[in-house]
Amino acid sequence: MAVELTAVALQNVLAGQNVLFTDTAVRCNRGYVVHREGAGIVTLRGITSNNFARYRVAFYGNIGLPTGGTAAPISIALSINGEAVPATAATITVPAGSVGNVSTSFIVDVPRGCCYTIAVKNVTDPPGPIDVANANLIIERIA
Repeated sequence: MAVELTAVALQNVLAGQNVLFTDTAVRCNRGYVVHREGAGIVTLRGITSNNFARYRVAFYGNIGLPTGGTAAPISIALSINGEAVPATAATITVPAGSVGNVSTSFIVDVPRGCCYTIAVKNVTDPPGPIDVANANLIIERIA
């Protein structure tokens, strides 16, 4: 089972906010992964007869500084239940008005009967807005 969420159009993501996914290219028909189009939060459900359901979550996309900004490192990270996972931070430095491609992934275990929410969050430090385009979130149930 795999799910693919996308957002092709350029979007400005404020510090601490989530990337929004506007289209569902591949859906989950079993209810394991729940997403409302246009939202930035995805719910992973622990529907399993085992102790946990294991998912691989990967983000690919272009990020950059809005026009008029000063070149500095910018970052995104995957989050679980609203908290960014530091090991998933993807950082790049590009001139204002241009973008660079980043990717990050992690594996998460959702306990049986529980739900976790995941998102792609702007974790730029010092805080500031970033532009995101061609965002692609792929979620695979692997156990």
